[in-house]
Amino acid sequence: MVPAMARVKQFLNAEQSLPASRGYRMPAEWEPHESTWLAWPHFRGDWPGKFDPIPWVYAEIIRSLTRHEVVDLIINDAEAERRAKKILDRAAALNENIRFHRWPSDRVWLRDSGCTFVVGHGSSLGKQVPPSLVAQKRVGVKWKFTAWAKYPNFKLDEKIGSKMARAANAEEVKAAFKTERVVLEGGSIDVNGQGTLLTTEECLLSKVQQRNASLRREDYEEIFGDYLGIHKVIWLGNGIAGDDTHGHVDDITRFVAADTIVTMVELNESDVNHAPLADNLKRLQFASDQNGRKLRIIELPMPAPVIFEGRRLPASYGNFYIANGCVLVPVFNDPNDRVALNTLAELFPSREIIPIYSGDLIWGFGAMHCMTQQLPVG
Repeated sequence: MVPAMARVKQFLNAEQSLPASRGYRMPAEWEPHESTWLAWPHFRGDWPGKFDPIPWVYAEIIRSLTRHEVVDLIINDAEAERRAKKILDRAAALNENIRFHRWPSDRVWLRDSGCTFVVGHGSSLGKQVPPSLVAQKRVGVKWKFTAWAKYPNFKLDEKIGSKMARAANAEEVKAAFKTERVVLEGGSIDVNGQGTLLTTEECLLSKVQQRNASLRREDYEEIFGDYLGIHKVIWLGNGIAGDDTHGHVDDITRFVAADTIVTMVELNESDVNHAPLADNLKRLQFASDQNGRKLRIIELPMPAPVIFEGRRLPASYGNFYIANGCVLVPVFNDPNDRVALNTLAELFPSREIIPIYSGDLIWGFGAMHCMTQQLPVG
């Protein structure tokens, strides 16, 4: 039996290893980045019959990002790097702001398979943390990845988060609750950098594509507090039709400032997305931030349904990505493209708003936000 004092020491050590107890928090996406992580597309099964244009979309994204920050690009092997460089060169996107990493992967959706980086800020739950406990480098929170509890090929991707943390010289912390590793994807959460987090019940609490069978709502809130420095969780209901992740929040509702949220709405009452998005809007109207203050809510209309091979795809303007000097926005040759671009231009006046045609890309069930993972400045 472990003596009482030893048990106390074990508990204190465990508490001190938790990022939030050492003064770490998950920063907002618009805070300064050291780089953006991407993985070069290679798995044709994500875009069956439509893979050929995808590398050129990536080249356009990389060309846009490297005007503003470094891109850490994961590539499968030397031959894949050679082919990627040839495409990047032809697209005027090959430059010194790309850092190549030869790591084999299953898929390219780094928002979900990669680690979540948190940074030190010297306070925890409103209290100052002793300087001895606040490390100067970043922490990479490593979630367990199981391919959205849906696909069998994820063993290579499950290792990517650890490799990202090492490459970024960040301490890796594997998220766990009690004795179990926590399964989570980055696309299921969004934060304002001040302690408030958005997520959905459909993704985290449903028994469909269930990630963590034993976890309840309050357990997730404790996990977000311990690993990401979160004080307040806003629970939305369901995501959009066609989303194979079963309810990721980054397709529907996003923070664009500490007190401001953009949320998708479907104006067509006969559309399957109308009711769930209206319910989410109502929840947001009654929600508050970490300080109990009401949030400013900006409504953004959905594009018309995007259908391919008889399947509704998760096309949404909500899947934008905020980089250092720009915002990458998925567009679909839809009249509402202009509404989305104008709205985001007003919300980010100091950033370049870059439309990325995603009519082909969305066949892989993801867009700008799904494929990226920011490395915040430590």
